[in-house]
Amino acid sequence: MTESSISPAPAAFSYPGHGTNARIGVAICHGFTGSPLSVLPWARHLADQGFAVSVPLLPGHGTHWRDLARQGWQDWYTSFETAYLDLAARTSDCYVAGLSMGGTIALRTAARHKVAGVLAVNPGLSFYDRRVRVVGLLKYFQRTTTPIQEESSTAPATDDGDYSLTPLAAVHQLRRLFSATLRELPAVQAPVLVFKSDTDAVVPPSSLELLRSRLGSRDLTVVRLPRSGHVATLDADAPLLFEESVRFVRQQARSTTPPTAPSETP
Repeated sequence: MTESSISPAPAAFSYPGHGTNARIGVAICHGFTGSPLSVLPWARHLADQGFAVSVPLLPGHGTHWRDLARQGWQDWYTSFETAYLDLAARTSDCYVAGLSMGGTIALRTAARHKVAGVLAVNPGLSFYDRRVRVVGLLKYFQRTTTPIQEESSTAPATDDGDYSLTPLAAVHQLRRLFSATLRELPAVQAPVLVFKSDTDAVVPPSSLELLRSRLGSRDLTVVRLPRSGHVATLDADAPLLFEESVRFVRQQARSTTPPTAPSETP
């Protein structure tokens, strides 16, 4: 086995930024059962533009599904919130971003802190499977389930740190995170950019409907991703997602930059 064929281990990613864009930070949250590897191309693209970037590895992720079963949703949220606060302390404007559950966590962070903006890729707020309503009881009889498989996804096969089994105890915590975030969405006042895949077997359309109805901010933009599945950061529309993310951050940064006072002439 050559070195190039060895999959990288899931790990946090950070970049201090460079040039004039180093004053702008973007904290990115990966999804449920995943790892920073699923959003790494997104993070690197933003870093290439000079932005300061932070992608923490959430507790219980990137190791073994049994570790995930022992974590609560507050642990996931607090881990990302800490990374955001650290990056915000080193930048003048800091954005939050995330994929799937990571988008949910980013939205909750925006409800609790004065973020510069939110970028969410297929954020979750609801489930397809109605059995999730009784998952708090079901977890005592069934320990794990298999992850949802997207048959029509055009994303290349990659090892992004996802687990082969999903503990139902963690699904119960995910449901509680969704409920807590829904209650706090009216407090979100920052501009929000949502990327929504046309074909998504993981997050139902009702999640976007809930976001539209509960979001406090009037500045909501939705970008369709017609060729991508759920993990759009690794799929066919990734270049569009990356470009629109940079455009959004730059546009918001310009709108918040105070105008330079005209110089006085003698």
